[in-house]
Amino acid sequence: MRILAAVLVLAALTMTTARARQSNTQPDQLRRAIYSHAVEGRLRLAVYLPADYAGNRRRYPVVYFLHGLPAAASSYKGADFLARALIASGRQAIIVAPQGARDNDSDPEYLDWGPGRNWETAITRDVVGYVDSHFRTIPGRDGRAIVGLSAGGYGAVMLALHHLEAFSVVESWSGYFHPTDPAGRSALDLGSPSANAKANAHAFVGELRRDMARKPTFFAFYVGRGDARFRAENRLFDRELTQARVPHLFRIYGGGHEQAMWTAHAKFWLAVAVDHLAKPH
Repeated sequence: MRILAAVLVLAALTMTTARARQSNTQPDQLRRAIYSHAVEGRLRLAVYLPADYAGNRRRYPVVYFLHGLPAAASSYKGADFLARALIASGRQAIIVAPQGARDNDSDPEYLDWGPGRNWETAITRDVVGYVDSHFRTIPGRDGRAIVGLSAGGYGAVMLALHHLEAFSVVESWSGYFHPTDPAGRSALDLGSPSANAKANAHAFVGELRRDMARKPTFFAFYVGRGDARFRAENRLFDRELTQARVPHLFRIYGGGHEQAMWTAHAKFWLAVAVDHLAKPH
């Protein structure tokens, strides 16, 4: 009987350890729906909290993640790979993945288009405001990164450039730097030279060195060697920033415009981003 009891105790301890290990490696996704005046309706988001969030009163930095486009309204749910990568990196941060499209508005490019379609404002004002008021964040730019892949990379760059007061870290994963059609092959004409310039990251290069000196920003962008659509533009943007003496990090990796590449490198890319943010306290 003593042997049986010992076996049962050992089994219970093993199961407890396994559950603890699983809880430390499998992210829990919280779903939230907020009302956004900018899009005149509900906007959904996924939130991932650090494993020890409930056990202390510390504040954490936040990584805002923008998914690719065109996309369905439910695409914000697909950020589990990002949370797993952050856990594997050993860093602690809150991840927020907001909805960036509707089923009948699948490619808004994270820009402001007018009443009911102001996606940039929805994220930078409504989502950030909600997250800061409902979770223990480190409020302010030193505690915020904005990261995105593909069209989300474009969105992350433009939102950061338009709102340097809001984010101190920006990363583009296989992104581009001017608005494109859904296939990513042709530039969009937004109707006027001023509107086109405001949506084109290349147009900001001349002022970036001064602006980033005033509001220090870690700026990184990555692309796959096999990414035929966006590799050349990423190289061009790197040359422009280098010539303008704008500090940045640019890397080309093996792979194409594909989930496999983003998943393979997400651990390192997120670690770099979080290491440039304020630490939990």
